[in-house]
Amino acid sequence: MSFFLVFLAIVLVGAVLWASLGLRPRRNGRQPLPAVLDGGFEQPPANLPPVLLPAAATPGDIDKVRFSLGLRGYRMDQVDQVLDDLRDQLAAARAEADRLRARIRDLEEGAASGAGEPEAPDGGTPPSGPDGQ
Repeated sequence: MSFFLVFLAIVLVGAVLWASLGLRPRRNGRQPLPAVLDGGFEQPPANLPPVLLPAAATPGDIDKVRFSLGLRGYRMDQVDQVLDDLRDQLAAARAEADRLRARIRDLEEGAASGAGEPEAPDGGTPPSGPDGQ
């Protein structure tokens, strides 16, 4: 009795491997397998909402991102490391952009307050007239 069960288990495993891996001969004259068995195992349709960042993401938005776990999952420590690096880079880029905006604003305010007569490079008044006289 136990020999029969072992033989049956081996046959079932072989049939499943044959159907799922597609290791079957494709000779002319043979009918193809049904579409259910011939397609193999395909990715199931995604039924979870995508993980999206806003267009103007902030470091706080990166901290709020969470991924769904799947059957095979992912290495959470690697994803967390990537998100931490991304958050730090985004914070540094935003700080640099804010610093440059403030500098531009200061330069524009300085140019607006000294919008009187332009000065010559040597500090005197610029020459008048088209030929410099």
